[in-house]
Amino acid sequence: MPLLGKIIKRAIDLGGHIAEESKTPEELQSEVLNMLLERAKHTAFGKYYQFESLLENNTIVDAFRKAVPAFDYHRMHDAWWFKTVEGEKDVTWPGIPEYFALSSGTTGDKSKRIPVTEEMIEAIRETGLKQILSLSEHDLPDSFFEKQILMLGSSTDLEEVNGHYEGEISGISASNIPFWFKGYYKPGEEIASIDDWDERVLAIAKEAPNWDIGAISGIPSWIELMLQKVVEHNQAESIHDIWPNLMVYNSGGVAFEPYRASFDALTSKPMLYLDTYLASEGFMAFQSRPNEQMAMQLSLSSGIYFEFVPFKEEYFDENGSPIPDAPALSLGEVKEGDEYAMLISTVSGTWRYSIGDTIKFTSLEHAEIKITGRTKHFLNVVGSQLSVAKMSEAIQELEASFGIQIPEFTVGAVKRDGDFYHQWFLGLSDDSKADQSKVQEKLDEVLKSKNKNYKVARSKALKGIEVQLIKAQDFHDWNAENKKKGGQVKTPRMMDEESLKAFESFLNSKEPA
Repeated sequence: MPLLGKIIKRAIDLGGHIAEESKTPEELQSEVLNMLLERAKHTAFGKYYQFESLLENNTIVDAFRKAVPAFDYHRMHDAWWFKTVEGEKDVTWPGIPEYFALSSGTTGDKSKRIPVTEEMIEAIRETGLKQILSLSEHDLPDSFFEKQILMLGSSTDLEEVNGHYEGEISGISASNIPFWFKGYYKPGEEIASIDDWDERVLAIAKEAPNWDIGAISGIPSWIELMLQKVVEHNQAESIHDIWPNLMVYNSGGVAFEPYRASFDALTSKPMLYLDTYLASEGFMAFQSRPNEQMAMQLSLSSGIYFEFVPFKEEYFDENGSPIPDAPALSLGEVKEGDEYAMLISTVSGTWRYSIGDTIKFTSLEHAEIKITGRTKHFLNVVGSQLSVAKMSEAIQELEASFGIQIPEFTVGAVKRDGDFYHQWFLGLSDDSKADQSKVQEKLDEVLKSKNKNYKVARSKALKGIEVQLIKAQDFHDWNAENKKKGGQVKTPRMMDEESLKAFESFLNSKEPA
């Protein structure tokens, strides 16, 4: 076996043992909260909310959540971050951030600007290293640790604005990779800086035969398109014809299961699929050990303090944001299996900030979670209470029942002649075909079996569902139409009625294939 690979693997094995924490998850999080309050006590935010007094309290966790309200992006920006963007220092974190991560999430809103401090960049690196160390827990050959890693995100060609740099978090992270990693990193600085998504993917496809890729990282929908382009351009049958040593795929930020079938169709060798949770606000979690659920361990000691709001309708406003006084639980107070919205306080100066994702705990002992959806993506028209997690489960049953692949979908509530309907658009892979009426009937049946509230709603005010089968490519074209292509862009699993109508108009305007 390759000598270098053995050396690297032994170093990772040793590092993994050294990295084992002797403290409990609660103790680690308590230390993070104390550090954050201490560092930020002289900022404008820290003075306003009297962080120095909080640090003297015997129960800092309780005092913190009583003193500081829950924030969403708009509340935080309008009260505090607009000053940071304008260049004022010591607003919510000491100094002035060099970077701002642009994020519009899965909505059509204009880009948000999330501060990214040097401390956050270091925290992201630290969590990334922990993820690398965790590979020693998986059964990978020595040779794997000599292979290259393809990280497909946004362009690293960041825009300079008023003394700071702006770009998506994947581009900011890639532009700050440590020197020792550059020998393993692909597509390399030149290709990574190409701003146009299609040009960047074509450049990757051309160079692909010259690389020895062992692992890939990126958002599933765009990684899938990239793999398809590489296979097509090189006239191959599967990605393993080009990269025979590809063994690991790191997903990120979205549930992977809807994409598994289409990924399997692009490969000819077994793959290890791992999940990661990198958002514009920080590197939240990573899969630290083998488990069938692809559950991820929270990054407990890398500059992020977590709180959890029970995902109940009364705790959220019409935009899916927690109300300012929403009850929040610490890590030691949550339960396995319950669904929560996350609040985070970080070394970038976010405080009790709703990231917009919902999660559930699969293991309290290991502080492991799974992403279940978005706080905005909870379809509750006429009491149906339908979450993205249940939708994804239903989609997987459709795939199994009809032998099709549905990597993309969206749904929303519409009202016609006084009646409510759920309108679904299911994006099929190119070689998938099914009878639309049968799929519609099956989807309704599955959802009734999975969600009693949905079943009750269907017997009352929810008149029915309407399913339209389209191509997954239609979603990508829609994103491109709205200048949201590649990088961190995620397909919205739910749309409001106005967005659904715009999407339907876009589909109708496309020329038949």
